Amino acid sequence: MGGLFGCTMKTDCTMDLFYGTDYHSHLGTKRGGLAVKNSQGIAKAIKNIENSYFRTKFESELPNLHGNKGIGVISDHDSQPLIIGSHLGNFGIATVGRINNLAELARSAFNRGIHFSEVGEGAVNPTECVGMLINQENNFVNGIVSAQAAIRGSCTLLLLTEKGIYAARDRLGRTPLVIGKKEGAHAVSFETTAFFNLGYEAVHYLGPGEIVFITAEGYETVRPPGPDMQVCAFLWVYYGYPASSYENISVEQVRYRCGQALARADDMEVDLVSGIPDSGIGHAIGYANEKQVPYGRPFVKYTPTWPRSFMPQNQNDRDLVARMKLIPVTSLISGQRLLFCDDSIVRGTQLKDNVRTLFEARAREVHMRIACPTLVYPCLYLNFSTSRSTLDLAGRKAIFDMEGQEQEDTIRRYADPDTRQTTDMVEHIREKLGLNTLKYQRLEDMITAIGLPKEKLCTHCWDGSSYD
Repeated sequence: MGGLFGCTMKTDCTMDLFYGTDYHSHLGTKRGGLAVKNSQGIAKAIKNIENSYFRTKFESELPNLHGNKGIGVISDHDSQPLIIGSHLGNFGIATVGRINNLAELARSAFNRGIHFSEVGEGAVNPTECVGMLINQENNFVNGIVSAQAAIRGSCTLLLLTEKGIYAARDRLGRTPLVIGKKEGAHAVSFETTAFFNLGYEAVHYLGPGEIVFITAEGYETVRPPGPDMQVCAFLWVYYGYPASSYENISVEQVRYRCGQALARADDMEVDLVSGIPDSGIGHAIGYANEKQVPYGRPFVKYTPTWPRSFMPQNQNDRDLVARMKLIPVTSLISGQRLLFCDDSIVRGTQLKDNVRTLFEARAREVHMRIACPTLVYPCLYLNFSTSRSTLDLAGRKAIFDMEGQEQEDTIRRYADPDTRQTTDMVEHIREKLGLNTLKYQRLEDMITAIGLPKEKLCTHCWDGSSYD
């Protein structure tokens, strides 16, 4: 994943840009970057944030960055923002998404004598590839439209230009962008979380494929939104920040509703309900309130020194971080029937360790309720749940263990919650995790909790449905 923030002001924008970008740190794993336009040109800074937080890496850079407009990015892969010189003028570019036909686009460019300067990890830098596509047209708007038409996957982007910032949402709106304003300034952000403490008010949610040009004085839609949307449902269920809203729908309220739906479909008697910190907490509060069962915190997350568990690139390191940062409160665990809510089970390795810890602390029973259906398809659009093999997904691994094959018609039967195969898959996962019981949310209940029609949501991870 990744996150974007940009702002343009009548005064220096550097501090707003710094804090606005920092509010996206939960979305990325690898690099952060800032680019600021001033009278001397565009200044930028890019830092590795795998082992330290964004703020600690960029505070020392702030004296070198000044200007009245800028863009920032938290990225899980390539170095960005990039500064590109072209017939359109110099511009900065930052992107979020996934380009599935990157190799094909690069080959086409090579055949036309176009070269790339940013190459790493065995591939062309995706953001530079997008910049190359934009440069093929006679203006920025046509270039963005052409680039998004050529890309298979998704691409939401910000362009920092001489006159202002272009913000363009992915053609099918898989990731969000929203405009904020305050006196003498306008901003654009992936997360509305970034606005409140900086004094901005959210005033416009970009639609799918919409392109907006932003200056300190205001914003203008230069390309209207398209009719079709496939916004990622996982924004609300898992990786979006609780204080944010997408499509003007609150993340935290959706998680309460997910928890309530889980509770209404459950008849389990327990002593205490809790959430796996952090993203499972909202679901658990909704469950506990609906069931009128006490909510407690038998796990407390130690945050002063341990980073987010998905940040390290090595799986063993991720498992270590996940284990060390959650500390059990044994007085709330011993002898208790505990029910935990969590957003999802991706691989299950961290959850298995959590369950073992609870029983070592003498829990009487441990039950798990998951706010979404079983993940059986890897994400094709946002690098979420992506790994070296689909068998890393707990659901897909269970299917392989039981079937010994991965044929599409077989997998689809496991995406239907009412089949015997799905019942067997969930039981297989339950046994692997060491839980007393395990239940997943039904897809229709999750969609109802979000509050958008299914055709406007990307649910590929659960049912394999998608379109480009």
